[in-house]
Order: sequence, then structure tokens, then C-alpha cells
Amino acid sequence: MKQDLKLYFRLLGYLKPVRLRLAVATGAMLAVSGLTALLAYLVKPVLDDVFFAKRADMLYLLPILVVILYFIKGIMTYTHQYQMSYIGNGTINRLRDELFAHIQRQPLSFFDHQPSGELMSRVAYDVNMLQESVTKVVTGFFKDAFTAAGLTVIIFYREWRLALMALVAFPLAALVIVRVGKRLRRISIITQEAMARLYTILQESIAGQRIVKAFVREDYESERFARQNLAYFQARVRQTATRELTPPTMELLGALGMAGIIFYGGYNVIQGTSTPGTFFSFLAALLMLYQPIKGLSGVHNTIQEGLAAAQRVFGLLDLEPAIQDRPGAQTLPPISREIVYQGVSFTYDDRPVLQDLDLTVRRGEMLALVGPSGAGKTTLLNLLPRFYEVSRGAILIDGHDLREVTLASLRAQIGLVTQQTILFNDTVRYNVAYGRIEAGEEEIVNALKAAYAYDFVQKLPQGLDTMIGEQGVRLSGGERQRLAIARALLKDPPILILDEATSSLDSEAEREVQQALDRLIKGRTTLVIAHRLSTVRNAHRIIVLADGKIAEAGSHPELMQQDGLYKRLYEMQFREEEVEEAEEELKRETGTLQEARSVVHK
Repeated sequence: MKQDLKLYFRLLGYLKPVRLRLAVATGAMLAVSGLTALLAYLVKPVLDDVFFAKRADMLYLLPILVVILYFIKGIMTYTHQYQMSYIGNGTINRLRDELFAHIQRQPLSFFDHQPSGELMSRVAYDVNMLQESVTKVVTGFFKDAFTAAGLTVIIFYREWRLALMALVAFPLAALVIVRVGKRLRRISIITQEAMARLYTILQESIAGQRIVKAFVREDYESERFARQNLAYFQARVRQTATRELTPPTMELLGALGMAGIIFYGGYNVIQGTSTPGTFFSFLAALLMLYQPIKGLSGVHNTIQEGLAAAQRVFGLLDLEPAIQDRPGAQTLPPISREIVYQGVSFTYDDRPVLQDLDLTVRRGEMLALVGPSGAGKTTLLNLLPRFYEVSRGAILIDGHDLREVTLASLRAQIGLVTQQTILFNDTVRYNVAYGRIEAGEEEIVNALKAAYAYDFVQKLPQGLDTMIGEQGVRLSGGERQRLAIARALLKDPPILILDEATSSLDSEAEREVQQALDRLIKGRTTLVIAHRLSTVRNAHRIIVLADGKIAEAGSHPELMQQDGLYKRLYEMQFREEEVEEAEEELKRETGTLQEARSVVHK
């Protein structure tokens, strides 16, 4: 219970920016509650003074008064509902913004363990559940509570004995509400988890459509989605079935109390100990009381559903980013000397990836990292922009420990081009200028020209303003990669990371991209991972990684003389590349890859 109150008060803390609107809504709410009680109070003079005493002055006065009161009540109700809807929706809008911004601050290790569908579910579905909770509760709870309080005063004022009789059913109703609420909260958590799994399947299926179709798995994916959709449907049905238990239970208990009141109140009127006006005024107040009591019971159910969502949302918000600026972090000045890996070790999920690695990269040097798959090449580069944090040791730039400088100043000095080109479903202009949104058209065009991308961009339907689709799907692999290089050129970073930037391209596209990379690398401190070793022969230095350690180091000629791992890798790959080149040449001559392969292998 204490934890629930803490959660809800934390949620209500988001109301601080709209205190003035809340004050206006509260004033309107109090007016509605008071007017509702006053209208119930007027039933007695209407009956006793007009219908029984036959007073003509009251006949003219009371109808006008009723119309005026309902007119004022309507204005106050509209004011209250509008302001509270604005407050509730605005609160959730701020919460969703905060949640999304918080997710953006998380390190890459966070996304390694959190399915994107799960995160989408929390930002969309769970926050929507909170929106319904806040809007309904903030809008309805206080209004219903004050209205119920005002009407309770009227029924006790009119007939306290009948009021006590009416309240006998309340403890039973409260017991039902609490029991149903607890069950509803458990089912709500199950429903939210089912929706998260549904989002995950949906996201994976859409993102992996190329593989789904290649392996003819459309029916399997449809069945997988249908199974999870059925699980979500069943959870929603249970949720609705549980929520809808409250209204009929409340009505039955209310009917039992009403039957006793009608009998006892009617008996008193017949005996002459009470007037019809008093009884019907009491009865009108009691009937009016039913609606806010019913509303309060519904609010309790909504609170329980909202608290289930709040647990998931605030659980994510309370997760501190594992990598963030330390107190007193300094701005990193531009690199002038060197990058130093000092006794660096890194462990991922209890699996050692790098072990006591020492490495120095001089300013302006091109350093290539090669080695078998799983040797730790990509990890070594990912530690430099602090995508991950070193487990032991330190990385220094010009003597500054990267953990002691701000992330923004560190990453501002680093450009990144990866094998998996990340582009956004927006224009060419937006994607190239992503690292420098303020860049002008001339700068963007110059970057495209330097990346050998301007010619194909000019041929696009709207040029720079052409929408390229999700992940640049409307472009070829080489075109996407050259846009990524243009993006890095426009950022103009002193340090450059190239992670197998040409490995997924064919030979022709690779040659085009390599030209752009050569221009990008010029004058920068560059760390390169290359799948094709022929592309790093011109590196100043080559580091060979094996099992998380540096096995060999030197220039291409030096490593070839050592007759070690690098030479074996190079010769094996060189033979593969010769075969590929021969296949391509014969393919052009014979027209079919199958014939080309048969000729080459003979």
C-alpha cells in the first residue's frame, strides 16, 4: 500500500507545471459538487411548498432557480472537464517525452538486453495506460468525492436514520472493490507483458522481412503473431471481465439498501412522522449519490491498472544509465598527440573479450585492426566513444581519461562509418546533415562531392530532398555507404572509426566507396577494421588480435615477413579474392555465375 501511494504521488508530481489550471479546475469542481447537493436539497421545497402547500410565489421562483442552477452547473462541468483533460493529457505527454529521452541516454549495453519491441510497448502502450489512469482519476476522483460528500450531508440532514440504513451496504461494496482491484492489477501486468511480446514479434518481423521472404517463413511468422495476439486477446478479456464485476455488484448492493429505505421511509410518511417532501428530497440525494459512488469504484479499478503500468514505466525511468558524465567532467580538447589503451580489459556477460591490452595510436596515424571473428576488434573500437565502459584499465586521449571528460565533447571528436549503414526515413539532406543539423546546402553538397555521392544524388527525383525510405531502402548498398561517409565528412571529426565499411559491398561498389574513404581518412587519426585485408595494406600500422590480445603488430610488409597469423589470413583471403575476381570476369564473358564457377574450379 505504501509503495502504491509512493508511485501515485510520484505520478501526480508531474502536475506541478499546471498548478494554475489545476486551481481553476478545482474551483469548478467544487462548484459542481455544491450545485449538485443544492439541487437535491430543492426537492423538498418543490414538493412541500408547491404541490402540497400550493404556494404560488414558489411556483414561479423555483423553476427559474432550477434552470439557473443547471446552467451554472453546465458551465462549471465543462470548465472542469476541459481543464482536467488538458492537465491529464499534458502530464502524460511530459512523461512520455521524459521516458524517450531517458532511453536515448542509455548505453549500447542496455539495448543489447532490451528487445526494441519491449521498449516500444513501454513508451506507447504502458504510457497510454497511465494516460487513461491519470486523465480519469484526476478528472473524476475529486469531483465524485466532493459530490458524494455534499450529497451525504444532505441525506443526513434530511433523514439521519435512513442515511445510516443506506450506508450499511458501503462496507460490503468497499470490500468488493478492493478485492476486484487487486485481481485487476495482476491481470493488467499480464496484459502489458503480452502486449510487449506482441510488439517484439511485430518489430522483428517487419525489420527482418528480407530474411522472412528468403526462407519462405511468412506463414510461420503469421502463426507466431496470431498465437501471441491470441494470448493478448485472452488477457484483455480477463481484464474486462474482472473490471466489469464492480458495476453490477454495486447496483445489487444499492438495490438492497434502496428497498429497505423505500419501505422504512414510506412507512414514516404513512404514519405522519415525515413529509413526502423530506422523503423524496432524501431519495433524490440518495439516487444522485449513486453515480459518484459508482464513479469512485471505477476510479479504483483504473488506479490499479495505472499502477501496474506505472511500475513498468518508472522501473525504466529509475534505471540509471551505466555510462554517463561523472560529476565535474571536463570538456575534452581536440586531440593533439595520441590515443592510449592502457591495460584495457573488457568482459561482456561474464565472458572475457579483451585482456590487459596496451596500445598507442598517434595523431594522424591510420591503424588497422585485423584478426579472426570474435577476436575483439569491434569491441576495441566501441570502447573509444564509450559505447561500452572498460572493465579494467583506462583509455586516454592526450593524457585525459575518457571517464573524466564529457560524453558530448568526446563523441564530437569521433566520426563513425560501419558495415551496417544506419540511415533514417527522411531526406538525403537530413541524413547527411544529421551530425550538423545547422549545416548549409553548400556544405552538404561539398560533403557529397567529397564522398563521390553527389552524382547519384542529383539523379534522384527530388535531389537532396528525396525521401530515401527506412534504412535507405530506396538506395543501393554503395549509395547508402557513400551517404554515411558524406555524413562523417560533414561532421569533420579529428578521429575516425571505420568498422568493416566495405565488407558488404561488391567489388565495383567497394572501389567507389574506397575512393570516398581515402578522402575521408586523409589527415585524420583513423582506426579501421577491414574484412578484406587488401584494403588495409596502406595502413601505417596493423594490429592482429586473437583471443582478446595483440598477437602481432607492424606494417603490411613487416607482418608478411613474420610468417604468422596475419600472413596466413592474408594469403587465404588473397586466394579467395583471386577466385572472386576470376568469377566476375568470366561471368561478364559467359553470362552466368554457374558457368564461371565451374570454369574457375576446374
